[in-house]
Amino acid sequence: MSPKPPVRELLRARDLADSRYDQDLTIADLAAAAHLSRAHFMREFKKAFGETPYAYLLTRRLERAATLLRSTDWSVADICMAVGLTSVGSFTSSFTRAYGLSPTRYRAMFPPAAALVPVPLCILRAYGRPTNSTIGEDRLS
Repeated sequence: MSPKPPVRELLRARDLADSRYDQDLTIADLAAAAHLSRAHFMREFKKAFGETPYAYLLTRRLERAATLLRSTDWSVADICMAVGLTSVGSFTSSFTRAYGLSPTRYRAMFPPAAALVPVPLCILRAYGRPTNSTIGEDRLS
């Protein structure tokens, strides 16, 4: 009788990759979370999820980077570092391969981040008030 694949342990490792994608995770870290040897973990992960642990982690990082490109005005380098990657050149190459556009061109397809920020009505009213009163109510008599 062959042992069952360690599905629960693999899910634990995948959840670790999902929650800490922005940190310096290694295959050894993920294998330790799954309580498996490195080689066995890589084999079982690919069998269970259809991609290597590194490819899965890179996909999560690129998805988060795409969200940040759409919703912030951070520089591409800042986004690269925020998602746990260290090389802007490798990030740009990986992003272009995954999305078909460079990060800069991808960002240009969406409205600027400032347009997405809702301004509260109280702020709009405060800045919409005249700064100088023409009625004379502010003068002390």
